[in-house]
Amino acid sequence: MWAYESVFYQIYPIGFCGAPRENDGVAVPRIAKVGDWAAHIEKLGCDAVYFSPLFESDSHGYDTRDYRKLDCRLGTNADFAKVCDTLHEHNVRVVLDGVFNHVGRGFWAFRDVQEKKWDSPYKDWFHISFDGNSNYNDGFWYEGWEGHYELVRLNLQNPEVVAHLFDCIRLWVDEFDIDGLRLDVAYCLDKDFIRQLRAFCDGLKPGFFLVGELLHGDYNQFVGNEMLHSCTNYECYKGLYSSLNSMNLFEITHSLLRQFGPENWTLYRGKHLLSFVDNHDVTRAASILSDPKHLPLLYGMLFGMPGIPCVYYGSEWGVTGEKSHGDDALRPSFDAPEWNDLTDRIAAMAGAHRASKALCYGDFKQLVLTNKQCIWERVCEEERVLVALNIDSEPFTAHFNANAGRGVDLITGEMHDFGGGSELPPYSVAFWKTE
Repeated sequence: MWAYESVFYQIYPIGFCGAPRENDGVAVPRIAKVGDWAAHIEKLGCDAVYFSPLFESDSHGYDTRDYRKLDCRLGTNADFAKVCDTLHEHNVRVVLDGVFNHVGRGFWAFRDVQEKKWDSPYKDWFHISFDGNSNYNDGFWYEGWEGHYELVRLNLQNPEVVAHLFDCIRLWVDEFDIDGLRLDVAYCLDKDFIRQLRAFCDGLKPGFFLVGELLHGDYNQFVGNEMLHSCTNYECYKGLYSSLNSMNLFEITHSLLRQFGPENWTLYRGKHLLSFVDNHDVTRAASILSDPKHLPLLYGMLFGMPGIPCVYYGSEWGVTGEKSHGDDALRPSFDAPEWNDLTDRIAAMAGAHRASKALCYGDFKQLVLTNKQCIWERVCEEERVLVALNIDSEPFTAHFNANAGRGVDLITGEMHDFGGGSELPPYSVAFWKTE
């Protein structure tokens, strides 16, 4: 699967393109801006873009009105097709957000139910009771997503709903040549629907990738041969930044050992979870870290741990944003991409990750672990990479059996001699490929 060897780049289109927060009905080809960033994304070392929702919606994108049309605030289907062509020309694949658990109140089928009530042929597309009423005085009650009644839950056990969604996915492949889907709130989706979706997509396009938004719990319930290829690794998200803030690398290392380590009880060894340090729903990494010097090291852990790394737009040059300031603070528009020392380092790590079978597929083992230093071993077939971190302001000499005389740092290209202990400079990360 191509995604297992990829580095993703996430874009929240409505914010990224500077579109109005509420749908104003005015068609503007703002989505073309993504095409202007294609060279930047490629240079950064990312070879797949995951787009948050971009179809016609009431406001933020997760309240879909029509799965078959690009949101008018972003342009037309033809405008987005050009963007997808540009991304593919830059060797960047396209993954769209499949918001299939719910739709907006402006969804065309729900509007029909509002108008015709019992006589609507779409009344069974939703979880509706005509014995009650909604907060909007619709004359019927319906189920919303987690109490948000602007988000109307779809009935995914209705074959007509499933057929409509699959027809829309086929349209996305035909018009945009997309390469996969990220499933919003996948933990809410009916598992039979996920199985049907996997079988449909397997037959639709070779290598079509499915990744689900999962928070906590057993990811094996949703990720497997007949289910999703991957899911978001929220379980390790907190450990990445809090290990740095508390100067306690035991936290993230033990989480990774629990997920991917060598023991028989390891939960997800052999699975490829989508890893991230921030996204459109959480505080930016540059805002959540206590020490700014830890920011490159945070990405070092992201690219060194098992999984598929994902970079959120703007964070590659250290943009800040607090969740407490609202979603808009996390989803800004930038005039143009920036490039600085952090971007350089992320690009180098992204390139190292993509080029290394051990970093993409390797087993995970702990070789050295203190509060402020760690060395992780990643091994795949004949390739062995040691991920070494020192989050302290002082140098550290690590003594361990490297089983090698020398190694090359995949990030810098510099040679490293393991004889007499391995020197870890202050605030450093290295990916040593051993000889």
